[in-house]
Amino acid sequence: MNGTVSTVLVTYPDEKTARTISRSLVEQRLAACSNIFAIGSIYRWDGDVVEDSEFASLLKIRSEDFHAVVEAIRQQHPYEVPCIVRYDVAEGTDDYLSWVVASTLPREGDVG
Repeated sequence: MNGTVSTVLVTYPDEKTARTISRSLVEQRLAACSNIFAIGSIYRWDGDVVEDSEFASLLKIRSEDFHAVVEAIRQQHPYEVPCIVRYDVAEGTDDYLSWVVASTLPREGDVG
């Protein structure tokens, strides 16, 4: 199971956007789940240092789906340069990692 599952960190301007995009990814079977949480961010943008409240999600995906996940996020995301970063899962319990894979496999008859 090792190496087939990744997590993806994504940041959003607000909770509604985080929930909308996360729900879409789970419905499309591109993510098994999404943990959504409020964050404070400090970053450089257009030459200025900005402090802002944002939301982030931690998506659980099959590693092979990363590019499809990026494309699906970009279609809905309002940021010009959204944070979309994939991390390999080095280890995890077999039952959990199996659940992630099973939750994201296309079902017979799925279009897409």
